[in-house]
Amino acid sequence: MTIPYLTPLAAEAQRALGISRPWPLAIADRVRFGEIDPLNHVNNVAYLTWFETARVVYFKQIGLSRYKDPDVEPRIVIRRGEIDWLREMRANEDYVVLSRTIAYRTTSFTMEQEIWAGGSKRAAFTCVIVLLEPDGSGRMPIPDNIRAHFHTVDGVPEPPATA
Repeated sequence: MTIPYLTPLAAEAQRALGISRPWPLAIADRVRFGEIDPLNHVNNVAYLTWFETARVVYFKQIGLSRYKDPDVEPRIVIRRGEIDWLREMRANEDYVVLSRTIAYRTTSFTMEQEIWAGGSKRAAFTCVIVLLEPDGSGRMPIPDNIRAHFHTVDGVPEPPATA
């Protein structure tokens, strides 16, 4: 199978690459020479860049930001992140970054991302993202259309009602 790089992959393409349950966003690419460290495997920093690249595509896809008008679009800030490196990667490997939202509150949401290569999960990243007003003056509520996407596409259940 020829993998289209940096293009969202349909469910069938994800399954063909060993991902049994397709995700809302999957982006493929290939390990580059500059991402290799002296031990001849992918440097840990490269994984964070790959996750970020996929998040930007995800945010554009769901309409959260087009990264074109900072005076109008929310500031998107990672408040907390946790990564698990599960298995090393080497030069020239094809990989897929998966992205989805798994929970949300009023002004923040939790994303889950994974990197798959050769039919196995290589790394996992979970992060809490906060939306700020465009001028940074305070938190911004998640727009209704984004919340709807979280439900209909990512399968996020409604958050519990607050008392």
